[in-house]
Amino acid sequence: MEYLHTMIRVGNLDAALDFFCGGLGLVELRRTENDKGRFTLVFLAAPVDADRFKAQGEAPQSGLPGGLPMIELTYNWDEHAYDGGRNFGHLAYRVDDIYALCAHLAARGVVINRPPRDGHMAFVRSPDGISVELLQRGAALAPQEPWASAANIGSW
Repeated sequence: MEYLHTMIRVGNLDAALDFFCGGLGLVELRRTENDKGRFTLVFLAAPVDADRFKAQGEAPQSGLPGGLPMIELTYNWDEHAYDGGRNFGHLAYRVDDIYALCAHLAARGVVINRPPRDGHMAFVRSPDGISVELLQRGAALAPQEPWASAANIGSW
């Protein structure tokens, strides 16, 4: 398993970038605008980690190498206020076999909130309700049961 990033939702992207980049000195590594989904993702890292990013080059799957401590700012264009901790999004990890890990977690009583139907992504929650995203290393695995037909359970 490889740590990828921590995602937080922001209500004002410019103010968030001013705080994280202008104030804390983080560096923007990548920005993605999604017109269809109406959101913007901005990945930030400390300057020393940004230098490691440049030295490693781009990972083919995500465009960002794993192992760098990063923050993903998620700006949903139509939502600007978050309450009840909704601004904290999730932790993300790249895994070697998403099906095996989900089966292992399910056997331990963990609810697979967003099953890996696509062989690429799943979401689970910690006992304290922290959302954890699991992403398949490399190409997505071929769809396989019981995951391919599994429905979402709760929120993720």
